Amino acid sequence: MDRRQWLQRLGLSAGVISLPFVSAGGASGQETKPPDVTPRHLPPLKITDVKTILTAPAGIRLVVVKVLTNEPGLYGLGCATFTQRARVVKTAVDEFLRPFLIGKNPLAIEDVWQSCYVSSYWRNGPVLGNALSGVDMALWDILGKRAGMPVFQLLGGKCRNAVDTYRHASGTNLKEVEDAVRKAMEAGFRHVRAQIGVEGQATYGAGTSAVKGTSETERARTETWEPRQYTRLVPKMFEHLRVQLGDDVELLHDTHERIPPILAMQLCRDLEPYKLFFLEDPFSPEDVGYFEKLRALTSTPLAMGELFNNPNEWLSLVSGRLIDFIRIHMSQIGGLTPARKVAALCEFFAVRTAWHGPGDVSPVGHAANVHLDLATPNFGVQESRIFTQAEQDVFPGCPELKNGYYYASDRPGLGIDLNEELAAKFPITDDPPFDMRWGNLRRRDGAITKP
Repeated sequence: MDRRQWLQRLGLSAGVISLPFVSAGGASGQETKPPDVTPRHLPPLKITDVKTILTAPAGIRLVVVKVLTNEPGLYGLGCATFTQRARVVKTAVDEFLRPFLIGKNPLAIEDVWQSCYVSSYWRNGPVLGNALSGVDMALWDILGKRAGMPVFQLLGGKCRNAVDTYRHASGTNLKEVEDAVRKAMEAGFRHVRAQIGVEGQATYGAGTSAVKGTSETERARTETWEPRQYTRLVPKMFEHLRVQLGDDVELLHDTHERIPPILAMQLCRDLEPYKLFFLEDPFSPEDVGYFEKLRALTSTPLAMGELFNNPNEWLSLVSGRLIDFIRIHMSQIGGLTPARKVAALCEFFAVRTAWHGPGDVSPVGHAANVHLDLATPNFGVQESRIFTQAEQDVFPGCPELKNGYYYASDRPGLGIDLNEELAAKFPITDDPPFDMRWGNLRRRDGAITKP
């Protein structure tokens, strides 16, 4: 084959290069077209509709976005769950992103993400982040289905066979917590997050409330929180667990951003003898400036990020090597597209991933977490959820949790589907339509405090 034949086979001719897209802008003032990323052997794809599905099969408000295309049967699903503002996210998707997206190429994932991100002058924030995430994850799902590959393959392929996870264990006293941790260990979990309730206080994450047996509204008015009793109790809990369970199990704890920075720094030092896998959210996002001081004080591994939605909240923490695990809620920051970039950034600074994954992440969101976990070399651990039967029925193809590991489906895309007819049988019917307790947590003297 001579040079001319070789150039012709590549679609080139001597001195002429065919560009991958055509600009219609310039002096004429015509609109500039986005890049054409459609493979030449496939017909052009277009987004024909975008739907938002609200459902609560486990009693938690979930938001799922479905992106449909002009190819019959080809659609994608994404998680857009902001459980305290589910209806606001639905409005953002249906009234603002949907008309913006119809007609666009769903395979142009990066271009769609960037254009949606700047489609309103004010950006960042959990409402836009979750709305955008629902669309973004759905586009990755579509790409995988179109390519006939699972999403983890599109992200570079597996770095591991399965995803190691941690389970929550809590109680109102030391023995209850010990029993819960033992139960998790017997189920095959090597990592367990231990939480303990404080008598008479609303200890978030430990399944306790200051007022039991009352309505959600009444409980919201009366829940109290005082940090000092909590910070004295937590080291006692871990001392008890290490004495009773030894060092083979990896133990974690979440402070839920609730305690003043100076108490958080003392708690990190008090927990050093018990060798935690990590201590999560010692500071609130408003107090991240304290991490530089904390890093110099303690060797306790630090995890942070589930409330972040602005890159400036985590860039300095990662580049300064001030945290050990990034705990971002993937849908809050905008989906798989930004999350894979965060993971790549963290790799260069020895920060591991530990994506947020409780019950207020839909099974679709959990599937996205697992696909990225499988393809991330600096993966740390994944927060897991045991899906209820109702969740598994509404979302066929939930990630399989076995012996403490998540396993992703090898089916194309995210490997998970949505039964819309069944989802409609679990509507969001709450009145009031959000968690009243948030924004109502108070000190004993009545002063508001951070949830």
